[in-house]
Amino acid sequence: MNLNLENITFIIVSFKSEKVIYDCIDSLPKKSNKIIIENSKNINLKNDLESKYENIEVLLSENLGMGTSNNIGIKKANTQFVYILNPDVKFKEDTFEKMKISSEKIKDFTILSPMHSKKNFPNYKIYNNLLNVNENIIGVNTIDGFSMLINKKKFKDQNFFDENIFLYLENDDLCLRTKKRNENIYIIKNSLIDHLGAASTETAKINDIEYLRNWHWMWSKFYFNKKHYGFFKAFLKILSNIISAKIKYFFYLIIFNKHKKKVYKMRFLGGLNSILGKNSFFRLED
Repeated sequence: MNLNLENITFIIVSFKSEKVIYDCIDSLPKKSNKIIIENSKNINLKNDLESKYENIEVLLSENLGMGTSNNIGIKKANTQFVYILNPDVKFKEDTFEKMKISSEKIKDFTILSPMHSKKNFPNYKIYNNLLNVNENIIGVNTIDGFSMLINKKKFKDQNFFDENIFLYLENDDLCLRTKKRNENIYIIKNSLIDHLGAASTETAKINDIEYLRNWHWMWSKFYFNKKHYGFFKAFLKILSNIISAKIKYFFYLIIFNKHKKKVYKMRFLGGLNSILGKNSFFRLED
């Protein structure tokens, strides 16, 4: 397949990401199409980005989660390919060119990505033997959601990210559904990206963000496994986490560590609400 900038739209979901999003956009090809889903409704950021950069549209939105926000951008894009990026990702100077050259060797794909520059933190997983195109283009089972180039033509039902998931495992769900259709997911090994990790939001509410992440990690873990493997297997997957969270909650209660106590309370409540069939409702207060 042949990738070109005219047929790709970059989608970036932002939530109080002012400190990193400029570096991200600056690293992208200048003439590329870009849609920013700004979930903290920062009108000043919208105005600044749209005045500073070419071919960019900033959509102000409620904080609907990564999956739903990505879907807004995907459906807004008029191109065959959409590139999902976190705002704390940066391209290297030759990232896009190497990805473009490698794509010419690929007959067909649904999802692909450059490789994370930190080899000790791979942005993909391989569970079984998959077909490699060559030494630089390897077949994988899943790709991390901070960098995903998606071929929209492969989703005839327009069913992209699962909008029931607010945070965590929405990319695993997308990849698993792709592999169930026997479609191809690739990593381009000689095309590299940098990812700061956990750096796309402000640090003022770092404890609150930790509570949010623990709640949604447990909620999503049960939901994902129930969706694909059934209630019983999902319950077994999460049972040890539920028990551990309860034990640690009482331990930190006894030693008067309020922060850790709340972390494990959130972890327990996220799992419990998912088991009870509640939606992923927990949010940070403004």
